[in-house]
This record gives sequence, structure tokens and C-alpha cells, in this order.
Amino acid sequence: MGRLDNKKVVIVGVSEGLGYATAYFALKEGAQVCINARTESKLRRMREVLNKYGKIEYVVGDVSNITGAKNVIEKCASLINGIDHLVISVGGYIEDTIENFSGLDEMLTNHIKIPLYVINASLKFLKEGSSVVLVSSMSGISKASPDQLSYAIAKAGLAKEVEVLASELINKGIRVNGIAPTTIDGEFEPERNWRKNRKLGDDKAPPEDFANVIIWLLTDESEWIDGVIIPVHGGSRLK
Repeated sequence: MGRLDNKKVVIVGVSEGLGYATAYFALKEGAQVCINARTESKLRRMREVLNKYGKIEYVVGDVSNITGAKNVIEKCASLINGIDHLVISVGGYIEDTIENFSGLDEMLTNHIKIPLYVINASLKFLKEGSSVVLVSSMSGISKASPDQLSYAIAKAGLAKEVEVLASELINKGIRVNGIAPTTIDGEFEPERNWRKNRKLGDDKAPPEDFANVIIWLLTDESEWIDGVIIPVHGGSRLK
């Protein structure tokens, strides 16, 4: 028995790292999965690799506006017959400073606006017992580097977004949580021994270490966790 048996999980903004790993672990736990990104070749390749673990579909689409988000969510819900849980793992990292803040618009779109668009589009499908997981960053909830102005501000805003959305949706029985990773190191590879690639205290870790926490937040094991950002840093903050 998997912890997500017969659950329908949509993962928006799938990367070669965190999103891919999350899809893999969701399938291994018995979920049906729909993944989204803007590049069809990437999604097709992921589906081909992950097909043997369970039912996985994909929807190509840009969710950086409300119309695009609604199109993606509607198509995913149709392909897997509903949505029980939602993961928004849209990435993007730009270094900038107060002298230029060149990444401000993109960082605010990726980390503040897109989650709101996607959750808004998903509300008609989510129900009591549903879980939504967003991805912040240790830079957004702890110390940021001087060259992370727009990125850290956006990730900090995302952390507050989690709290406010959880408060709003609590009476519907829908949980909203997030994780705050350190550096997600490299691309995901199914069935590898990823643990040999890091040790406790490292600032970087493979995507599997972060994806596993996301999966836990989707399961009933975490049903009393709501409206929080979980730091996932492997102890590196302590050094």
C-alpha cells in the first residue's frame, strides 16, 4: 500500500531536478500524476521514463498568467480525473542588487504570482483533505546573500503567501505548506543511491532529499501540519 494510493497529484513547473523527483516519488506511493512545464520534449521524456511506475500524464503550458494557469489545471484535471493534491515547483534564480534589480519582475512572477494563479485555478477541484505545497528557499526565511535581492524578497513573500492561503482555506479543509530548500544539486535520476552524494551538514543536496519532504506533506502522515514552511537544510544552517 502506498501512502498516496489512488490520489491525483498535479505538479506545476516541473524541472529536471525537484519536480521530476517529486513525480517519481508520488508514483511510487501510488498516485496518478500530471506534470507541467513549458517544454514538451522534456515532459515527454520524463513520462517515458516514469511510465513504468504508474499513470503519468503531462500538459505543456505557460502558467505565468491566469488564463494559462487555468488551461493547464483544467487539462490536468481532465487527464487524471480530478486533483487531490497540488505541488507548485516553478523555479528560477536570478542574482541582482539594489543597483539594478534586473530580476525583480521575473522573480515576483515566478515565486509570488504563479502560485496564486495556479491555486486560484485549482480551487474548483481541491477539497477537504487536499494538500498544496509551494517551494520557498532558505534565502527567503533565513540569511540571504547580498546579491539575492529580488530572489530572496520573492521567496520571503512566498513564505507569507503560504501562511495567508492556509488561513483562508482552513475552513475548506485544504492544507497549504511549503519547504525551504538550500541548494538543490543536480538533476534527478530514478532508482539511484542519491544518499551517497551528500552528507549531513552539506549546503547542497540532491533533489530527492527535498522531494521526499514534499511527498510527506501530501500524505495523511502530515495532516496536522498547516500553514508552515519547513526548512530543509540538512543541518547546514548550524555550521
